[in-house]
Amino acid sequence: MRIDISNVSDVNFAKCPLIPALVQDFITGQILMQGFMDQAALTHTLEQKKVTFYSRSKQRLWTKGESSGHFLQVEAIYTDCDQDSILIMAYPQGPTCHLGTQSCFGDAKPSLGFLAELEQIIIDRKDADPQTSYTASLFAKELSRSCQKVGEEGVEVALAAMKNDNNELTDEAADLLYHLIVLLQRQGLSLGDVVARLQSRH
Repeated sequence: MRIDISNVSDVNFAKCPLIPALVQDFITGQILMQGFMDQAALTHTLEQKKVTFYSRSKQRLWTKGESSGHFLQVEAIYTDCDQDSILIMAYPQGPTCHLGTQSCFGDAKPSLGFLAELEQIIIDRKDADPQTSYTASLFAKELSRSCQKVGEEGVEVALAAMKNDNNELTDEAADLLYHLIVLLQRQGLSLGDVVARLQSRH
């Protein structure tokens, strides 16, 4: 867990006893929910590594998921420049909203966040029936087939660009990204590993 604050006193609770806390999916970047924290809620969150708010309706500390089991596992916590609000990056363990949706803000999500969603879909389909799932059929074949597909799609991307056909280029790039994620998964790697390498080079 990475924390931008060294201790609870780094947050300005003297300014306001209850401060807003926004929770963001650490992988996809999707905003999951907002709640309020007092000093005790933040302390509990830091200690238990599960997002805990102060519930204004219940008038007590409330750990998200305490009833449903859909906890928000803390990965990183940041405070803003005025130290009077908090951003929490977390791994959601199930739907966040009580309506059963991933986010309390409906379908609002960053467009590139779908790559993380696609990666999870691919992971979920690894062991599906190869007769009914193209993804599962790739995992059932030899590794060389996935390597071949990435090579083929890479060439097709280059050819589409040479033809100056942006529609075809978009299609082929989508195929390349999909097969690249499959290949990474087969090798025990993720898009997160690739992003981390890009960040290290930046």
